[in-house]
Amino acid sequence: MSVWDDLVGQERIGEQLAAAARDADALVTAASADAPPPEASKMTHAWLFTGPPGAGYVQAARAFAAALQCVSPDRALGGAPGCGFCDGCHTALIGTHADVTTVTAVGAQIRAEDMRDTVRQSFTAPANGRWQVILVEDAERLNEKSANAVLKAVEEPASRTVWLLCAPSVEDVLPTIRSRCRLLTLSTPSVDAVADMLVRREGVEPDVAMAAARATQGHVERARRLATDPEARARRAAVLKLPLRVDDVGGCLKAAQELVDAAAADAKALADETDAKETEDMKAALGASQGGRMPRGTAGVIKDLEDNQKRRRTRTQRDSLDVALSDLTAFYRDVLALQLGSRIAIANADAEDALERIARGSTPESTLRRIEAVAACREALDRNVTPLLAVEAMTMALRAG
Repeated sequence: MSVWDDLVGQERIGEQLAAAARDADALVTAASADAPPPEASKMTHAWLFTGPPGAGYVQAARAFAAALQCVSPDRALGGAPGCGFCDGCHTALIGTHADVTTVTAVGAQIRAEDMRDTVRQSFTAPANGRWQVILVEDAERLNEKSANAVLKAVEEPASRTVWLLCAPSVEDVLPTIRSRCRLLTLSTPSVDAVADMLVRREGVEPDVAMAAARATQGHVERARRLATDPEARARRAAVLKLPLRVDDVGGCLKAAQELVDAAAADAKALADETDAKETEDMKAALGASQGGRMPRGTAGVIKDLEDNQKRRRTRTQRDSLDVALSDLTAFYRDVLALQLGSRIAIANADAEDALERIARGSTPESTLRRIEAVAACREALDRNVTPLLAVEAMTMALRAG
């Protein structure tokens, strides 16, 4: 199973990346043999992966990073890089390869201090003699200073360094950066392609896979989570009941509080898995004694780690809320389809009774206003409005219709 199998419904992109990986392998082979490099190459030093949410542009970038680090002996026999089984592919895919550095936003932005060591790393030679890969998963979250640091590194990269930037759209990246990158734009995979992936890769029953793919409208990771995680299905079911609970002010406020509390609990569960291990690893690296006593002068480092963990927890809560708001938008889109006389491709077939009830009790105009209220809530969260205030304003607007 090659690394390209993770690209669901992106055959054209997979072919382009596979061709570039073959040329990259030829460049490494020529350099090791002191031979002249190939004259025409599809490989370049900077790539920008974009696409709608759930299309898998981060997965595409990571698959490409794995192919660049592939050390399968089959390559010498004409095999394509990206076998998916060798040590280079495996460690790159799971995020432990020494020459693949992944940058993600801890909070709302990637700050310059978060990029400083990464930029410095980009100018070093790869430890395994192949490629130094810098994968920026949230390039749209680069602030002005961190973006300028990336620009300088992309303008004059080291000969074996490759930058892989990921963002929802080209407009999310500075023009000066994107002009130096090769652009790859992924499309939303079809519901059938996502369902087929869930059956093949996750062993999900076909009917469950189709329901998850249809409910998430081609969002690969959310479909995988919905099909394999009972808690995710329970959270979605609770969100789809919200439109029936906003008949009065008290119901609006209670529904908003429960939605925010569920997102906070989800963020805490994820944080509990990683924060304790991160803290212990940091203390061990700083030379903490057996009783837990820290060496003098290291309190600031621990404080910085705790601040980063707090920002990550806040972002995780907002991301969890965003998933709920996406489900709510899909619900009202289905309501609108019913009001306009269409039953084609209803995403939330499992909530058809609620859809019918809301559709009969309102007009298409009020449904559009409710969709706009959900969008306004998402924009407010992006502007760092307090989550409870933003969600309460939304539920009141849903009640008003």
